[in-house]
Amino acid sequence: MALFDLPLDELREYRSASTAPDDFDAFWAETLAEAREYDLDARFEPVDTGLSTVEVFDVTFAGFGGHPVKGWLTLPAGADAPLALVVQFIGYGGGRGLPHEHLLWASTGRAHFVMDTRGQGSEWGAGGSTADPVGGAPAYPGFMTRGIDAPQNYYYRRVFTDAVRAVEAARSHPLTDASRTVAIGSSQGGGIALAVGALVPDLAGVAPDVPFLCDFPRATTLTDRQPYREIGLYLRTHRGRTEETLRTLSYFDGVHFAARGRAPALFSTALEDETCPPSTVFAAFNAWAHEDKRIEVYEFNDHEGGGPYQEAVKLRWMRAYA
Repeated sequence: MALFDLPLDELREYRSASTAPDDFDAFWAETLAEAREYDLDARFEPVDTGLSTVEVFDVTFAGFGGHPVKGWLTLPAGADAPLALVVQFIGYGGGRGLPHEHLLWASTGRAHFVMDTRGQGSEWGAGGSTADPVGGAPAYPGFMTRGIDAPQNYYYRRVFTDAVRAVEAARSHPLTDASRTVAIGSSQGGGIALAVGALVPDLAGVAPDVPFLCDFPRATTLTDRQPYREIGLYLRTHRGRTEETLRTLSYFDGVHFAARGRAPALFSTALEDETCPPSTVFAAFNAWAHEDKRIEVYEFNDHEGGGPYQEAVKLRWMRAYA
């Protein structure tokens, strides 16, 4: 796919036309307060992985509604003092997989926590372990329209709440340093990291790569690639519900979380990315509230973005923050 979105000089100035609901902050404050009525109950069970350079823990904690959410915590072997912490969120359809798939960040001497995404983990990778016990109104197959009839019911309300609780769970381990916590993720994981960057007030940094869940009004009309296309296909059947659907999505738009971003940030985008179009990524980047921010642009890549090259950029960037 050749370049299909705005020219790069226009992307650097692009601002989303989406507006946050008046009760956006109150909605999320109430949501997190309800979640914290449940004991976090973070449990760390050692796992025999056959790996000698790291120690791995199978983690369970209480997420949205007190529902059990899984994760892996990986520490450098022999760690005996609190470590900088990297909390990672996963791309659409994937699960936490197996521990040996997550060795990069522990190899840098940091603690690494990867959160399983509720209800996902059956599309690619080595699977997930977290159910989503909440039902909902009729939806198009996938996750984008589950509970889209109202913000209180929407699927990503549960996921973003799980993500905040994941940071709290990871920080509760005695070998993690809460003051040096960075949230990262690619695609859906990048969108989740944006939400965490607004909802957790004291992160050291946020690094979303080719983030999904940004600038819904533009994304849903610019690209016909999944998963954004799920929304259009839902509306093709449920005629006349566009306004209420976009209202629900406005509570979960990465642009509005970015406007509340409280930490230094490193973004990345790819100019041939039809899954998460570059204008939607720049919409979030340009809205990011913290002045210490930068974006890496990969001119001839699709949704793979910078791949290992972007990982190398993050490795260098993170030295200054965690």
